[in-house]
Amino acid sequence: MSATGAADARTARRGLPGLAVAGITALISGVSVFVNSYGVHAVATPAVYTTAKNLVATVVLVAGSVVAVARRQRGGDAGARWVHGARPTAGIGPIAGRVGMGRLRVVALAYVGVAGGGVAFILFFDGLARTTATPAAFLKDTLVIWVAALAASFLRERITGWNVAAIALLVGGEVAIAHGVGGLAPGSGQVLILGATVLWAVEVVVARWLLSDVAPATLSLVRMAIGSVVLVGYLVATGAAGALASLDRDQIGWILLTGVLLAAYVATWFTALSRARAIDVTSVLVASAVVTALLQAMAGTASLAPELGGLILIAAGTVMVASTSPRRRVT
Repeated sequence: MSATGAADARTARRGLPGLAVAGITALISGVSVFVNSYGVHAVATPAVYTTAKNLVATVVLVAGSVVAVARRQRGGDAGARWVHGARPTAGIGPIAGRVGMGRLRVVALAYVGVAGGGVAFILFFDGLARTTATPAAFLKDTLVIWVAALAASFLRERITGWNVAAIALLVGGEVAIAHGVGGLAPGSGQVLILGATVLWAVEVVVARWLLSDVAPATLSLVRMAIGSVVLVGYLVATGAAGALASLDRDQIGWILLTGVLLAAYVATWFTALSRARAIDVTSVLVASAVVTALLQAMAGTASLAPELGGLILIAAGTVMVASTSPRRRVT
């Protein structure tokens, strides 16, 4: 085994497998969706709420990075990069050769921050204000389809029959939960949400490539910091920036809670992407719908019975992904 391969193997032993981290991300996402369903009603303007919690997430990630650097310096840990497995550059490599790796990396980082952390959020919440939650949730969950297509083309991830079957179960489950797709009539809200979803799908592929050289903690901070600047700029442009300074105690409480959850989500999401294929990580994330449904049933705000069939399909799809995902052998 090469020195690089040995280093990767040692790093892999120190951390959870990528799909296990993706499972944690799905758990955090499910809890976050449940909590946000209450928190978003505490602030009148969704854009203000989103910007505020993104700012909190950025502060949390900065604090976490400072603590991590201090611990590494005390422990003398030279392994600062959390990179696992082969570099996912097969499809993007030729582009890098033409543009220049350094310049391409800067463009990619800018995309993650501006598009993934900023513009996509603006499109999504603007679209959500023009439509209802059910079609919005379904359109957002088509992320797995877009990622599969992009990952196969640009990351050269092999889409197996098992992947296709798992995606069919996951999407079928989402359709069942949404009680069909009859509410997907074309409209400006649906178009904006679909646009946000495509931007996030591209971000997944770009991030997966970047994570061959950039630590998940660094990429998480870039995404949230630059995205927060974009969101604040949007508030300034729309005349809503003053609302950030007039939040009351209850609103701040919700924002702090959801901001911490967002920081945990982004950190674990990029860590999972650094350790497993984009298509597999994105597929596992769909399981967050099961977590949210269970929490809603426990809180008495929704019944599991109407959604049980869809939840079973999603659970089956998740298990299929976890059991058939390629394993990297350490030799």
